[in-house]
Amino acid sequence: MTIHSENPFEVPVSRRDPVRRLRGRLAAPVTIVTAQDERPAGLTVSSLMVVEGDIPRVAALVGPGSDFLDAVEASGAFVVHVLTAVDQVVAEVFAGLRPSPGGMFAAVRREDTAWGPRLADVANWAGCSIEELKPVGDQLLLVGVIEDLSVSDLANPLIHFRGSYRKLAP
Repeated sequence: MTIHSENPFEVPVSRRDPVRRLRGRLAAPVTIVTAQDERPAGLTVSSLMVVEGDIPRVAALVGPGSDFLDAVEASGAFVVHVLTAVDQVVAEVFAGLRPSPGGMFAAVRREDTAWGPRLADVANWAGCSIEELKPVGDQLLLVGVIEDLSVSDLANPLIHFRGSYRKLAP
């Protein structure tokens, strides 16, 4: 039995930010970015693009004020991990949506790299050095030069669409 048939805390559609609603209609890959300063830090990010060229780059939008940004600024480097559908729980932990006793890295195997901690069970990743970090709107644009990467088969990626994690239909 439930008291409410709807979420009583949900903002009515008429009061929601239309730009945020538009962004929510774009399916996006789910990634985790990690960096290391005095301690490891990480964040789930869906606003990320890979930029091809003679110097390959990644560009990500991240919210201000995170431990991840502090670690990136101090270290000058970070790791991007591309998640699969089986990584949804890890994505939720790094997004702060699911508790993780002992911290977000307690539930994952990790390896130290020159760019920060790499999630050992994530096959697709890139080690990056910071090229630029600048405010764009309410977020920060983090641009990194890809210095090393590992690419393997990815048949079932985890995506973010309309506020939730989804799997691609076969």
